[in-house]
Amino acid sequence: MLRISPWLLCLLALTPSTAPSAPAGGEPEAQRLRDARRAFQEIRQIPDAEIPNQLLEGCKCVAVFPGVVKGAFGWGARLGRGVISCRDSGGHWSPPSFLTLGGGSFGFQIGVEKADVVLFFMTERGARSMVESQFTLGAKGSLAAGPVGRSAEAATDVKLDAEIYSYARSKGLFAGISLEGARVSTDRNAIRRFYGTDVDPKEILFSHKVPTHPAAAQKFLEVLPTTGEHAANP
Repeated sequence: MLRISPWLLCLLALTPSTAPSAPAGGEPEAQRLRDARRAFQEIRQIPDAEIPNQLLEGCKCVAVFPGVVKGAFGWGARLGRGVISCRDSGGHWSPPSFLTLGGGSFGFQIGVEKADVVLFFMTERGARSMVESQFTLGAKGSLAAGPVGRSAEAATDVKLDAEIYSYARSKGLFAGISLEGARVSTDRNAIRRFYGTDVDPKEILFSHKVPTHPAAAQKFLEVLPTTGEHAANP
């Protein structure tokens, strides 16, 4: 841990210069939601690399981490802050909860990169495990790179056997960023700041209960997929 800590400090120092800053008078969490909204829309709009509608309609939760910073010089580390929403049996998305993503990596590597990352949870079990304790991707649940393809192909060819699918975009392209071993945990400080009080993330995501409904939260939910979306937008 002592050998990784200096890299984590470097990433923290890099973050303000590589990620959009919150506007004057605005809350950092509201800015995080705006960045997540942009990142999700841009990943979905990459030409010839469509996320299959079968996955969009079948997922239980969506987590978005805009501007994940990954740096390495022999030892590596990644740092990101994101948001997550889960839908109920009627297809209604929950108010967003807040997450952090971090972890170290080993082996010879060098450089710094930034990518937008989206995780699709195909089962509620995976999302519940994440909010109940620190969750290591690829350990408690299967993690796979998300499939791409036209909706016609997805309807017949895509087998969604993994528990979590990941997508990443770097400079307009899908990126080969590895998330195996990354740790995802609830950002309780961000929840408290955004909603004005301590709220259990399970209440937010699975009971859809929050004390307030800030406008930034609703704007983020508007870009999440709806059931039958491809029928309306072929």
